[in-house]
Formats: sequence, C-alpha cells, structure tokens
Amino acid sequence: MNVDCRPSVFGADNSLRGVFFRNSRCNHLPFDVRKVNLKEIPEQEKKSPKGKFGRTSKNISVALGREPESLDLSKRHPFDLALVRIPKGKTLCPYHSHAAESELYLVVSGRGSIRDKDGTNEVGPGDAFFFQPGEAHQVANAGSEDFVYYVIADNPRSGGTTGDSCYYPDSGKWAVVKEGSEEVMVKGTDTDYFDGEE
Repeated sequence: MNVDCRPSVFGADNSLRGVFFRNSRCNHLPFDVRKVNLKEIPEQEKKSPKGKFGRTSKNISVALGREPESLDLSKRHPFDLALVRIPKGKTLCPYHSHAAESELYLVVSGRGSIRDKDGTNEVGPGDAFFFQPGEAHQVANAGSEDFVYYVIADNPRSGGTTGDSCYYPDSGKWAVVKEGSEEVMVKGTDTDYFDGEE
C-alpha cells in the first residue's frame, strides 16, 4: 500500500496552518521544514493618526525566518506572506502603486471594497485578485465584520537597492527608501532631469 507523503499547507478547515504531511505514517522529512502555526504569530496593529486607516496583520514569512533587512536572497525569501484583518469602517492604507512589487490576495472572510483605476469592486470569501507593479489599488472593509485575507507579495519592501517604492496618486507623494531601510515620504513638483546638476 502506497502512503501519500506529499506535504500540505492547509488544515482541515482549509485555513493555512503550516507545512505538514497528509499521512501520520510519514515520520521522516525529506527536507528541513520550517513550520509555524498562526496562533503562535503575534498580530501587529497599525493605525493612522486620525483613524481612517487601520489593520492588524500576522507576518507569516517573518515567523518562518524571513530577514527583511538582509541582502542575502536566501534569507529574504522570494515573497512575503501575511494574514491581514481590516476592522469594520477602516481602509488598509491610502490608494497607491508599487514600483517593483506584485501582490496576490485571497479573501478568507468578510466583505471588501477594492479600488483600482477603473473604480471599485466588492469581494468576499474565496475571491482572489492580483495587482502588478504600477497598478494603483486600495483595499477597504465594506462589511459589518472584519475583512480578513492573505496577501502574497514578491519583491517585498525591504529597503536598500532591492526595496520597493510606492506612489500615492491622490496626494502626489512617493514613499522611497534612503540608505539602509529608512523610508521617507516625499512630495515634489515636476522638474527637468538636469535641474540642480550643472
């Protein structure tokens, strides 16, 4: 009798639980498995000063060993995975686009409003959507309960020469990284390429 020893990442209720084997008779691992359980990952809360924007998130990739500040690609991971919860009446962050980051979303629960260049669309449990670099977007809670989703991002914003920058079309701002991983917000006016250079 063959035993299915292929790894799985989903629990019995189809939620992401960590890498495990489908059959308990698979008692050896063919590779080093980094495993975490969502219950073990602390939630990090972020709010804007006036309260329009707010969320909590669990950075699964960091819990699995991702080192965001490292320039060693094996320590940074090729993507970032987070579980995000937006409370009722809140928006994740301002309307923005990434210069180098793609984002794939999978809705777990609640109702969300997704804004892009064509307007807004409502999404719910089981819906998936994707934004490429340069595609402005905004995620908000559109329901009466928390809006919960997974987001997978490549080229995660980690600073240095490998980091991403963001443009905020509504306000004309840029989020850019200075030396190291310090992020600054800048707002300027159009200018000539050689202005101040000669």
